[in-house]
Amino acid sequence: MRILLSNDDGYQAPGIVALYEAIRDLGEVEVVAPEHNNSAKSNALTLHAPLYVNVAANGFRYVNGTPADCVHVALTGLLGYKPDLVVSGINNGANMGDDTIYSGTVGAAMEGYLFGIPAIAFSQVEKGWSHLDAAARKARELVQYLVAHHRAQEAPWLLNVNIPNRPYGELKPYKVSRLGRRHAADQVISQTSPRGEIMYWIGGAGLPKDDAEGTDFHASLQGHPTITPLKVDLTDHDALRYWAQAAAQLPPGEEKA
Repeated sequence: MRILLSNDDGYQAPGIVALYEAIRDLGEVEVVAPEHNNSAKSNALTLHAPLYVNVAANGFRYVNGTPADCVHVALTGLLGYKPDLVVSGINNGANMGDDTIYSGTVGAAMEGYLFGIPAIAFSQVEKGWSHLDAAARKARELVQYLVAHHRAQEAPWLLNVNIPNRPYGELKPYKVSRLGRRHAADQVISQTSPRGEIMYWIGGAGLPKDDAEGTDFHASLQGHPTITPLKVDLTDHDALRYWAQAAAQLPPGEEKA
């Protein structure tokens, strides 16, 4: 089993170090991660600047780019082979509900999925790395199960996993859940720079809006690590007919001879 490991918090983050130690004996694990924190970079790729790959003292390779850059570079030339599984995390904070749209952790895993490779994004629900050892142990259990049951050899899939910050003995079984929804984000925070210029900081994420039973918010609050299968198709299939009817009412364009 060949596993590519990445994240969005950077190659020195406690989460990726703990996850590497937890799964390193499950196969051949290669780490290619961002040089610096790249939270909320989603699927962004660096197209107008060169990317450089360096090797840390512990053997981790790091890239001066986004999480998706790391996986893209690894899969299109750096590794020289196609891994069996792409794993991202463990992220410092939740990636539930709307978070998945912005998440660099999910973005790294999704890049592997787009290349036809099964992928998992792991996150802890709360920031601060409390009980990280328990989260890494739960992550290992899932990866080990998938490896042992040859699930990584099936058609590509993308899983988003969130693990509550609890001691291992207090974590309940994994629960498959749908994504919840958040309220709109907080307002931006404005400050005046030392040069008298107005600068803005993005506000905090909104509180849960849809956290009903069956959502990732609800299950994690009950102490369950959550698994949410994701897909990339953003098409609103239910609305195709409506918009087709609307488009038919538009003035026809002039035909060119």
